[in-house]
Amino acid sequence: MKLELIAAVGENRELGKDNHLIFDIPGDLKFFARTTRGHTIVMGRRTFESLPGKLPGRHHVIISRSMESDDPELEIFDSLEAFYQAYDSRPELVYCIGGASLYEQMLSRADALVLTEVQASAPADVRFPAFDPQGWNRRQLEKETEENGLRYRHVRYERP
Repeated sequence: MKLELIAAVGENRELGKDNHLIFDIPGDLKFFARTTRGHTIVMGRRTFESLPGKLPGRHHVIISRSMESDDPELEIFDSLEAFYQAYDSRPELVYCIGGASLYEQMLSRADALVLTEVQASAPADVRFPAFDPQGWNRRQLEKETEENGLRYRHVRYERP
């Protein structure tokens, strides 16, 4: 498995508040959809519950000790270790889409980080884990843009 973490983060690594995104950037949601479509997305239960529904064109994997579902389109693992055991040998790209605890636990195993770096700060109760950008090769994916009064850029960090 190739593992990539994808998130929109504020200047202080802000991710969300009250289980909602804190930045309203439609262009970033389109970028997220383009990037993750056709791939497996892994998330925690609360992140799954925050979605408007299943995201089309993606296989959903949820890490949760308490969630159960009869939906054959959802794959649920009761631990990160069980997920790794099932996916490590698979030749596929998997995107972790949150939440904060899962990002923290998966950061050391991530091959890349795909971050929307928002040049703003906002009140948040969850943050992306701190990482040393010097330990990664950084590449800006698209030109910096502004939407809804927020300047942002899509950046890819890859392990050297």
